[in-house]
Amino acid sequence: MKYKVKVTVIDKKLYPELQQQYCADPVSGACQCYNVGDEFIFFRDDERDDFWQMGLNTLVKTEADPDTVAGGPKMPHCSEAWDAISRYIYAGLQGGSIMKGGMKEENTMIACCSDGTRPVIFKIERIDYE
Repeated sequence: MKYKVKVTVIDKKLYPELQQQYCADPVSGACQCYNVGDEFIFFRDDERDDFWQMGLNTLVKTEADPDTVAGGPKMPHCSEAWDAISRYIYAGLQGGSIMKGGMKEENTMIACCSDGTRPVIFKIERIDYE
């Protein structure tokens, strides 16, 4: 059995009142690195190892210019997002359970980056194939 991991941006949040109160740029707005609907596929096999490249060039679907999306051909995933999702990606690429008991399916996890004023929410899925 082989494993790949699909990551999908399912939502983005914005808390302008927190940005006003705490951010150096009080109107910085929503995350500019990702777009709702962006999809990424990670492989780790004899041909490629996307994990150790922080997901550079794993973007497979976007409605934006791919060169401006984290995980696209020109920039790896945002470090805040990568810190939040990489452990689940790694577990999935090894065939492990991503969230047994916590989610309806043990091969799926919902996680978000740690940017408290504009978090991005990701769906992470281990996909088994031969």
